[in-house]
Amino acid sequence: MATISHPAFRILVEQFGGCDEYYNEMINAGSLLNDGPFEKYYIDPYPVPEKIVWQLTGHDCDRMVKAAQRLLELPGIGLDINMGCSAPDVYKTGAGIGWMLRPVEETREMISEVGRLVAAYNIENPDNKKRFSVKLRLGDENFTDDGFYSFCDMLVENGAKLLTLHPRSKKEKLTRPPRYSYCQSLCERYKGAGVKIYLNGNVKDRASAEYAAQVCPDVSGIMISRASVQKPWIFSEISADPGKKIEVDMEKVCYNYIENIEKYQPKEFYKTRLQRFFTYFCMNFQFAHYAQTKFVNAAEKGNEELRNEIRAFFEKCPEERTKAIKV
Repeated sequence: MATISHPAFRILVEQFGGCDEYYNEMINAGSLLNDGPFEKYYIDPYPVPEKIVWQLTGHDCDRMVKAAQRLLELPGIGLDINMGCSAPDVYKTGAGIGWMLRPVEETREMISEVGRLVAAYNIENPDNKKRFSVKLRLGDENFTDDGFYSFCDMLVENGAKLLTLHPRSKKEKLTRPPRYSYCQSLCERYKGAGVKIYLNGNVKDRASAEYAAQVCPDVSGIMISRASVQKPWIFSEISADPGKKIEVDMEKVCYNYIENIEKYQPKEFYKTRLQRFFTYFCMNFQFAHYAQTKFVNAAEKGNEELRNEIRAFFEKCPEERTKAIKV
């Protein structure tokens, strides 16, 4: 969730009851080690440091290991290696799903070294152990079941205690249904081995969450990404008792989000963070495309212009101010 998984977004989700874990936006190993000017914003765990999972990306084994060492010193649940990002500008460098596409010996070397690092940390810190996890896809378009499961076995053998699977191949888009059966198969494969499986993909409301849980009854968790940007209350919606009503002051959410972006992000990030958020959040409105166009264009000109556009929108469409969600 690049440009999204930062303190301002976590504050928003927490206001609606929160969730169990927050994966931060990907931290680039090289940039972290070079003490880039914006890295302090990427590793800010506010407001729930105890719920943070540090998501690491990069293409070089040595840098990945050194960056992992630094991230283990931060608060949080643990460390996650991203092998699921299929954006071309990421995997073409060897990062993201690029780790699944290169010779397996290279990936094994990196995973084994990071795994040993986490294991050593946990021995030295028995009261503050960190989890080692990997997020991945099925592989390239020509992946085979044997190759996929062998790759997962390699991850587990080298210390991964959680696999989060987005069950699509590298090029498969969101229009293709995720192959949830692979998530359940992994649960059965590692039953009793102390390895958890999370499911990721296409969960966008209570009904889709219940369907995923029905198809994959043994998964330990469900990861939600884009849908949580559109509906920051989705976690409460899924877990609430049937019949409960969630009421949202949509205008207040907009203003508060801008304020927290200004408080926890550098000025250089304002435009991209706000444009990305409102692209999804505006999908809640009846005139979604109209709101998206107005808000995204206003963010290009500055935060005050965006506030003015939000004010004008709700004056023109007062019925959009309050959203009532019946669970």
